[in-house]
Amino acid sequence: MTSAGDILVVEDHRDIAALVCEHLEGVGFEVDYADTGEAALHLVASNRYDALVLDLMLPGIDGIELCGRMRAAGNDIPVLMLTARDTLADKLSGFESGADDYLVKPFDLPELEARLLAIIRRRQGGAAAGRLVVGDLSVDVETHTVTRAGQNLTVTPTGLKLLSELIRHSPRVVERRALERAVWGDAPPDSDALRTHLYQLRKVVDRPFKTALIHTVHSAGFRIADER
Repeated sequence: MTSAGDILVVEDHRDIAALVCEHLEGVGFEVDYADTGEAALHLVASNRYDALVLDLMLPGIDGIELCGRMRAAGNDIPVLMLTARDTLADKLSGFESGADDYLVKPFDLPELEARLLAIIRRRQGGAAAGRLVVGDLSVDVETHTVTRAGQNLTVTPTGLKLLSELIRHSPRVVERRALERAVWGDAPPDSDALRTHLYQLRKVVDRPFKTALIHTVHSAGFRIADER
């Protein structure tokens, strides 16, 4: 059987970890396991994984801190976060730390598998095809063309940079300063420049359609995601 990918499962509950590992191995994944954040950091530093299944509540370094450390170090491995916490604030904390998706316990193993495959394909498939995709929105990184629901959209060069940066991190939150650096480096023109360009981008990308993709996360930044 061809491997579906290399996965690291980080979970301190042994029974849950055994079920997850057994299921993923059964559908073709190569699986490593860690029961602490410290052990996971060592494995991530010495191995290349296609995705990480990460429990939020871990002894010592918890899932939020672990994910944040990886992102700060430039590691963009897709992360599916598992937790018993199901409030919006908890989910936003997970996304803000760098998680790609969030699954609440108890969960069905086939759903975990499907979500895991989705974040792997989103990170690898879109880049390999020269496209960035969220929902029905697509950016061709080679031709700089933007389409949504089959319609061609006219986006300014600055808007294209903002859109590309948001999609590359979707569905995670991108801080205001990180967006400004992506467009203007360390010298943004003024404090209202980002707000103005995002307003114009929303007019093109969201306003003509029923569902908004660009979201403001209060006191955190911005994210782009299809939340239907």
